This record gives sequence, structure tokens and C-alpha cells, in this order.
Amino acid sequence: MSLLIEKNTVVSFHYTLTNAEGDVLDRSEQDAPMTYLHGAGNIIPGLESALVGKTTGDQLKVTVAPEEGYGEKHSDLIQTVSRELFEGVEDIQAGMQFQAQSPDGNVQVIRVVGVDGDEITIDANHPLAGETLHFEVEITQVREAAAEELEHGHAH
Repeated sequence: MSLLIEKNTVVSFHYTLTNAEGDVLDRSEQDAPMTYLHGAGNIIPGLESALVGKTTGDQLKVTVAPEEGYGEKHSDLIQTVSRELFEGVEDIQAGMQFQAQSPDGNVQVIRVVGVDGDEITIDANHPLAGETLHFEVEITQVREAAAEELEHGHAH
């Protein structure tokens, strides 16, 4: 009998991620499925919960609402700052990404979403925040996690 996906199993799967318009946002490589430790918070909650009880060979379509994906878009994470904060960067353009330290000391990625003279509009939301995500998934392997994987909190 095949092992079912549950807490502390290691799961490998192929996926295609599309947005509401059907545009492909991401997909696994043909020879490199995504592998994660189930129950360790390694993938978004909505996808992880949809995989519970599935097994090798299962194929499914999963729709994940923003609150179970990358969260809602928060307007307080979008702000306009002075070009002076980008010391040493000559040509700042929309779409560029930078790492910044958040007030709590964590590193976060910020994206430039607008440039107007010396005013730069940045967005610290995840690029997929506020998006409803559509996954097509094929599970390629489910196995028991090794002790070291459980200790480290991720698949090896």
C-alpha cells in the first residue's frame, strides 16, 4: 500500500502554477520535482492542506485563496522613499528587487514599482500577495522523513 501524505512525510511533486488569467507563473522542472517536509511550513498552507491524504501518482488541481497563499496585499508595505536610500545604484527602474532589513531585523525583498524623479515607490509585499493561485499537481513520491530531516525541519 502506498504511503499517504501526512505530517512528517517527505513529498515530491511536479506542479504548474497559474494566476486567475491562466498565465503560467511558475512550474517545476521536468527532471526536478519540488520536494518538501509535510507539516513543517515549507510550502504555502493552502497547497499543503490540499495534499493531505494524497499519494504517489495522484493528480489534482488546487485553488489557493490569498489568505492561504502569500497573504493579502497590504497597502502599508507600499511606500514612496527618496532616491538617496539607494546609494550607489545609478539607474533605478521599476521591477528591480533589493534586499532590505525590516524593523524586526529580518531580511525582506522589496521591489521597485515606480520611479518619479527622486521619488522611488517600493513594495515589500510578496509578488504573489493578493493573488488567487491555481496549481496543477502530480505527486511523484511520498516517503517517511529521516530523523535528520525532522530535526532540520526540511527535506534533504
